[in-house]
Amino acid sequence: MGLLLSLAFHLILIVVGLNYQEINPIKSKPLDEVIQVKLEPEQKKENKKEEKKPDDQTLVLNTQREVPQEKKLAYMDAPPAPSTEEWQKASTYTLKNSKRYRHNWGQQVRSMMGRSVEGPDQGMVRFHIEIAANGQLSKLETLWSTSPVAEKLARQAIENMPPLPPIPTGKPLIFQKTISFQPVDDGWPPIYKYDCLPDPPTFKNPFAWDGKSAPVAIQQKVADGSKQEMLTDCPAIEDDTIEAEAADMKRQFEIWGSSRLNPKK
Repeated sequence: MGLLLSLAFHLILIVVGLNYQEINPIKSKPLDEVIQVKLEPEQKKENKKEEKKPDDQTLVLNTQREVPQEKKLAYMDAPPAPSTEEWQKASTYTLKNSKRYRHNWGQQVRSMMGRSVEGPDQGMVRFHIEIAANGQLSKLETLWSTSPVAEKLARQAIENMPPLPPIPTGKPLIFQKTISFQPVDDGWPPIYKYDCLPDPPTFKNPFAWDGKSAPVAIQQKVADGSKQEMLTDCPAIEDDTIEAEAADMKRQFEIWGSSRLNPKK
């Protein structure tokens, strides 16, 4: 009787144990899900190190810098001084406040200043000049300057200028002139063929008012060429050089050209 009870008790324990294993959520992981780590052999690591050596050598070669070449500075030689023939024409040209004389004077000064080189010494200077009727300088005043070197060279050239011919009008010549000491072409020969044309009437602002006096309507004057006498000493067409004509046309296109017609401008 006791033996039967013992067997029955063990059977009950076995059945309960089997049921517990099926219901229990915590189960042992199968062997298939175990992660395995494989180490690379030492020979492959050595091969990779050997492959990196050429890259290291290449980097060393690339670190070598080339010596930069020195920049060539722009320069412009001084223009030639006016010839004797040009001064002879200037001594008899009375139109436009002795236009030839004023141009030759500026070219003479610039020719004695020497070569202009790109750098801090380049610049421009503008003078107020008064020349007596006999051709001697009576007054020189600096209006503005962008380079002390340019002003110094210009004044030295003016002091050492050769004797100039008398003023063609027989009166003192008063004018202003800008002397450029730069390695760029910023000027052009003057055009003389239009000097016989009458000067246009001066413009006056019709809306200008000082705020005190009674406002007065100002009527603009219209040029009337029929009442003006044509000058007899007009320059000939051949007096203007081809270079002067080309430079004048270029200047006109730059001033009056259309940005729509010339988008590269």
